[in-house]
Amino acid sequence: MSPSYNLDDVEWFDPLPENVVLGEGTYLYSSYAFRHCMSERPCAVRVGKYTNIYPDTCFDLGPRGEVTVGDYTHLSDPTISTNGRVSIGSHCMVAWETVLADIAYAVPPDSRAALGQPEPDPGDTDIVLADNAWIGARAVLLGGARIGEGSVVGAGSVVDFEVPPYTVAAGNPARIMGPVRTAR
Repeated sequence: MSPSYNLDDVEWFDPLPENVVLGEGTYLYSSYAFRHCMSERPCAVRVGKYTNIYPDTCFDLGPRGEVTVGDYTHLSDPTISTNGRVSIGSHCMVAWETVLADIAYAVPPDSRAALGQPEPDPGDTDIVLADNAWIGARAVLLGGARIGEGSVVGAGSVVDFEVPPYTVAAGNPARIMGPVRTAR
């Protein structure tokens, strides 16, 4: 599927990596988002239909990194850095300058072996956002974060635990603030 690109002629428009799949109607601001996608998986990044990938979004994936994104989701410039798995559901909103990282220290996934750092156990580093999850600006989701359906993570929060469905989590470190309230 050919992505719909921003037509600003100063942007980066290299071909997408062969192991990146974008769904029908997906908008991609620039293929530069995949500049650091070093995953060797047959399908490193799979994005659903009508999803938007806005400027400064970065997929910094190590050799075993894998990301799936559902339908109608908005990625507004997060950095996704993993050598594990990140799963983002449908109808999610991930705000600007958020970080989804499998480990808490800043070493790119493809550099860890060269520095002698052991890889974390698979599964311990997975990050999951269920459908309709909203992540506030500059939030940090670390390995083990599981954001339940309809939940909200406040801006600037740091989460490395399971947030139940329809719950608000906020703070650094984050804690459960209460249920998501709906307008009546």
